[in-house]
Amino acid sequence: MTFGEKVRAARKVKGVDLRTLAGIVGVHFTYLSKIENGKLDFGDAPGEGLILKLAAALGADADELLLLAHRIPERIKKRVLERPDVFRRLAALDDAALDKVLAGMAPPATTRTRPRKRA
Repeated sequence: MTFGEKVRAARKVKGVDLRTLAGIVGVHFTYLSKIENGKLDFGDAPGEGLILKLAAALGADADELLLLAHRIPERIKKRVLERPDVFRRLAALDDAALDKVLAGMAPPATTRTRPRKRA
């Protein structure tokens, strides 16, 4: 699935039309239509700020949208820069080897905010 296809699918699930979503994220509806249809020129590609606004407005996963738009989420970029040796080794693995690495890992921890107790 492309970035534009994902945006369109999320918009339809949310039941929002192009003009409404465009107004929410602060762009012209024709620009949003070009995003959805993959008709943007390279220089017109949406920036990270717009992608994050779209994710928030559509209730979509921001990292997934960023990656579909060929942008590296900041937290992933930071981690790669902290441990380039690890990521170089991971990048050299084929899919079967990566699957084995993942199978040996604990599932990602979920963060949950607990309400504060009143004193």
